[in-house]
Amino acid sequence: MITMSLREGFSLLVFGLVFLAVYGLEALLWIDYLWGRICRRTGPSELLARRYRAVHAVAAIGIVCMLYGYFVEPYWIDVSTTTLPTSKLQTARFRVVQVSDLHCDTTARNEDRMVQIINGLQPDLVVATGDYLNHPAALGRLRDSLRRLEASLGKFAVRGNQDARHRGPFDLLDGTGFRWLHRETVVVVKGTDQLGITGMDFVPANRPIDLIASLAGERFDVFLFHTPDLIADVAGRGVDLYLCGHTHGGQVCLPGYGALITFSKFGKKYESGMHRVGQTTLCVNRGLGLEPRPGPQVRFLARPQIAVFDIVPERP
Repeated sequence: MITMSLREGFSLLVFGLVFLAVYGLEALLWIDYLWGRICRRTGPSELLARRYRAVHAVAAIGIVCMLYGYFVEPYWIDVSTTTLPTSKLQTARFRVVQVSDLHCDTTARNEDRMVQIINGLQPDLVVATGDYLNHPAALGRLRDSLRRLEASLGKFAVRGNQDARHRGPFDLLDGTGFRWLHRETVVVVKGTDQLGITGMDFVPANRPIDLIASLAGERFDVFLFHTPDLIADVAGRGVDLYLCGHTHGGQVCLPGYGALITFSKFGKKYESGMHRVGQTTLCVNRGLGLEPRPGPQVRFLARPQIAVFDIVPERP
């Protein structure tokens, strides 16, 4: 079960109260104004009073932000590229592209654009870190878009917390070319160099200590999990790169504060982006989709993301 932290709950409560105060007052002022017009009341309306100009300004800015968050940002994909030099490679370079939290829904959103972008990047590996489907009606579009992704060395996936709802008689990724990984390591080879890809399906409070202990060695190892919640367990156990999603980067962020909600046990600590934890690089992907309804169908200051990792030999 995914729960929000006390700090996140408090932040959401404050945000909600401010929102209700601004738009509640704005609604009352407009009701008073319109009632005055109907009753042909004489004298200036409170709606036009100078002391309420700040309220009008905040309400107007909020409406613009909501329109932007609904019509613009959910479709404005950010392609982030990170180069990771390592002494564990001698000559080969591996390009790994990560997608997460597609949340395919009844209305198409970023699926076609995702395929166009990723195939243009010519990845060696494509990895997907969970939460693929919001509505069963979008299953065909999900499979079609993932099937069209091209990767010379393979495509690998793990399940997210919401994918448990779709563990029925069908396989979410059937026919897509993706291989599910659960407590399993696959080694891909390029020239004389190797890259390990280990995946684990989302399980609350699970600790894959035994699995991770086997990864320590000379090979560069990538770990796939849906949330950042296992980083304290896997850091220092042979994992070089930990790829996850789940937080959506908050999906709605405030300037100077960031995510209101992450639904991670770490709260805002790993809300998005790159983090160094011991010898492990953690990347928390903001994902490509939106929470299923009744979750907010907007993004604000948390653009959908495709993450690219160029893992290259370290040069003296």
